[in-house]
Amino acid sequence: MARSNKLHDAVVVITGASSGIGRATAHAFAREGAALVLASRREHALQETLQECERLGGRGIGVPTDVGDADQVARLCDSAVGRYGRVDVWVNNAAVTLFGRLEEAPRVAYEKVIQTNLLGCVNGAREAIRQFREQGHGRLINVSSMVAHAGQPFTSAYVASKWGIRGLSECLRMELADAPNIHVSTILPASIDTPLFQLGANYVGQPAKAMPPVYPPEKVAVAILSAAKYPVRELFVGNSGRMMAAIRTLVPPLGEKMMERKVYSDHFAEDLPIEPSPGNLFDSHGSGSVRGGWLEREHGGSSGGMSLVLGLAAVALPLALYAYHRRA
Repeated sequence: MARSNKLHDAVVVITGASSGIGRATAHAFAREGAALVLASRREHALQETLQECERLGGRGIGVPTDVGDADQVARLCDSAVGRYGRVDVWVNNAAVTLFGRLEEAPRVAYEKVIQTNLLGCVNGAREAIRQFREQGHGRLINVSSMVAHAGQPFTSAYVASKWGIRGLSECLRMELADAPNIHVSTILPASIDTPLFQLGANYVGQPAKAMPPVYPPEKVAVAILSAAKYPVRELFVGNSGRMMAAIRTLVPPLGEKMMERKVYSDHFAEDLPIEPSPGNLFDSHGSGSVRGGWLEREHGGSSGGMSLVLGLAAVALPLALYAYHRRA
């Protein structure tokens, strides 16, 4: 697949494949007829994903993997090469999250988010690039987030990890300048309808929820598929992320204030207080579903949230452009 845009029979490794974006992405590659090597901590959910992919026209294997463990990721790569002889596409997608103020979150929980999200991506990239160099081609796709352009309160571990993934990808593109057939793409999803919010560690005292506008995980899967066929540097999924990044670039104080207010108003449910919990950081329990049910909760779609964002944009973008021209 060195110079091909077709994914039929391409060997694709996907981490975090048991739910959410990873599971939707596995489905998307299966429809293309790819050979899948799926990884996650939850073996049962992994096997369910494989069965779904087989019904969609794909084939593959599941390799239970904690991406924060470099030895396990090395074994994942060895399994892919041992089964299929090569790796054409590697998708670093596995992620966990934590809600809480920096000073209130347990250190061990905070470090686990960094270990899984950022070092897990490092471990995957290291194995993938070694294999890509050996075979002379390959496409590495790192799933970051819109928060890699615009931070937010109460999720600093997640934001730091996703910001790091974006920076790592940028560094790798420069390091691979001598390998024109090896490409690195960064995917930047906005708020996505996955179980991440229910499963995240929570030290806020209120249930977390996806902030509107919420986009379907299948939309991210389409973007990943596109990057596998036609490599790009960075690709936003969801106009809200693209808009927020623009505002944060042009008028940082305004962007920070907008995000701060949105998180306080929209990121936590006004339900009964909940006890502090490490979520699925150390125990891979929870839903193996693609979606988290957030689109349904937003009155059957994300239009209400999008209206809010467009309303903010109507005020913010003129201010941003004015500030930009004043500065210039």
